[in-house]
Amino acid sequence: MNSRYRFPGHREKPRGAVLQETGGSAKCLNSSSSSLPIRTRIAVQPSEQTNFPFPLLHADSELVIINKPAGLAVHPGPRTPQSLEDHLPALARMLGQRRLPTLMHRLDRDTSGCLLLARTSPATKRLAHIIEQRQLHKTYWALLDQLPETNEGVITAPLAKISSKNAGWRMVVNVNNGKPAVTRWKIIDRKTGLISFCPETGRTHQIRVHATLIGSAIRGDPIYGVATEPMRLHARDLSLPQPDQTRLSITAPTPENWPDC
Repeated sequence: MNSRYRFPGHREKPRGAVLQETGGSAKCLNSSSSSLPIRTRIAVQPSEQTNFPFPLLHADSELVIINKPAGLAVHPGPRTPQSLEDHLPALARMLGQRRLPTLMHRLDRDTSGCLLLARTSPATKRLAHIIEQRQLHKTYWALLDQLPETNEGVITAPLAKISSKNAGWRMVVNVNNGKPAVTRWKIIDRKTGLISFCPETGRTHQIRVHATLIGSAIRGDPIYGVATEPMRLHARDLSLPQPDQTRLSITAPTPENWPDC
């Protein structure tokens, strides 16, 4: 059932955004989620990470999943000359390989959590195919100051990039020229404002914009909200199919400066 949300003090959702309520107790997963058995991995011990400053959540012969800290850009840019790429040589040394691991996706600078890297060329191709087929499933946790009345739903709101000299660039809902963007959401804890988001598409700032359509901007968001504290967006879970027909599922603990969730 599609519904139009209005909240006191908030503007009506932009035209072209579809907010869908869902009933029952379904988990926040991509609609194409696999029925493959789930195989979990424990984190690599700190003693094995002496040359790489960030926690490894999983490592095998094909791939590595790290817990990226908030405040670190994945790729360098005009405003982020230092990035995760600077640490890839140390990661390669720790893994005992000459080839630098390949970043398979990105996280915003102020987003923490699961980040996937490939160790070999064949693995890069396999993981790229998995991502293209939308078989890489991600769950994000966020803290909002205002939550919707319903407990879960789906947001369909196409996004486009705009920019100005004074405000810089940002993403906005644009039904005519925007790229399709779909996010499933589910409230975890109303007391703390904790909510999970499962993006079915991978648009820039998708979760951050979609959050504003159902309640409020993510707490601490410097672009779509007010940066009174660090942005509370965390890539909590990541899962993908493995060659042995199992499904690898990895969870990243929340940062230490997060409220108890």
